Amino acid sequence: MSLILFVILAIYVSGISLLIYGFIRIKNYEKKDLRPQTSFTIIVPFRNEEENLPKLLDSFSKLNYPTDLFEVILVDDSSKEKFRISSRSFGTKFQVSLIDNIRVSNSPKKDAISTAMQHVKTNWVITTDADCIVQENWLLTFDNYIQENNVSMLAGAVSYSCENYFLHHFQQLDLTSLQGATIGSFGIKKAFMCNGANFAYTKSIFEKLNGFDGNNKIASGDDVFLLQKAANLFANEVHYLKAKEAIVITKPTENWKLLFHQRVRWAAKTSSYQSNFGKCLGLIVFFGNLSFVLGFVFWLFGILSWQVLVLFVAFKFLIDFVLLYKTNQFLTKTRLHYIILSSLFYPFFSSSVALYSLFGSYEWKDRRFVK
Repeated sequence: MSLILFVILAIYVSGISLLIYGFIRIKNYEKKDLRPQTSFTIIVPFRNEEENLPKLLDSFSKLNYPTDLFEVILVDDSSKEKFRISSRSFGTKFQVSLIDNIRVSNSPKKDAISTAMQHVKTNWVITTDADCIVQENWLLTFDNYIQENNVSMLAGAVSYSCENYFLHHFQQLDLTSLQGATIGSFGIKKAFMCNGANFAYTKSIFEKLNGFDGNNKIASGDDVFLLQKAANLFANEVHYLKAKEAIVITKPTENWKLLFHQRVRWAAKTSSYQSNFGKCLGLIVFFGNLSFVLGFVFWLFGILSWQVLVLFVAFKFLIDFVLLYKTNQFLTKTRLHYIILSSLFYPFFSSSVALYSLFGSYEWKDRRFVK
């Protein structure tokens, strides 16, 4: 039993070490204050977000970017109360359209983006979520990078705005690990994951990839499936924008049930990845966390000595901490909170999410989806 645990641990440490290496290879980018040239359409799919949308639109109004070089398309996915655009929604005037989602598949968000794409006239689109806030140099940083690099798809970072609750900081650590894995995979040329709350691509590459054809039966994954298709066909044109000024801030969920269903939704698409590296890494992380749980159970029943369990936990914690620490330095200006407690609880949470995602359904925006 001890041998099996440490073989799994060795594979896990190797996988996370590879991500750390990739993370280091992606250098931090700072805008050069080049004259803005890129035209963007910001696509925001939403459902029942009347509280959050005005805050997002207000952050758009504060963008340090010419208003004639960007427009906003809000796509309403059957909200219970119709959102109305008013002068109170944003200060500086910019072009904003509000359209209804046209449902044609099992994925509301993919349908929303596809619906918006029919109205896009700019070279680039950039997607974000209604519960996000963007920084003033968000578009300018994307623009500067695009001007300096031959790129058709560009993924950016997402972080939480946390209050001092364990639930919030637990989510921040979880998201930090996902962001670290994302950046690390780009660094080793095995990009397989990104976040649709901060994701840009050209209209032409979307059309070349036939949009979301091939994976629109899966409710989520508007970001990762499109990324993986692009990484397979146009690898040199798919980049990661590791820039602090381009980080998008979003809100953590407010209870454990919502968090569980959100993570199940994220995990449910893993089996449909086109990326073999993504599938392998998912299995490595799953078995690494499951081994932690089983090791604890075996120790309780006297099958495994406490020395072996402590050694396993210590090595896993150390390698996880390195990736979390380096990613957190990039994402936030704060220290890691509840790191030990979260590290002990996370394997149980993650294993439950992974196992449930194989068979269970999940809730998303007041709808139930079946795997």
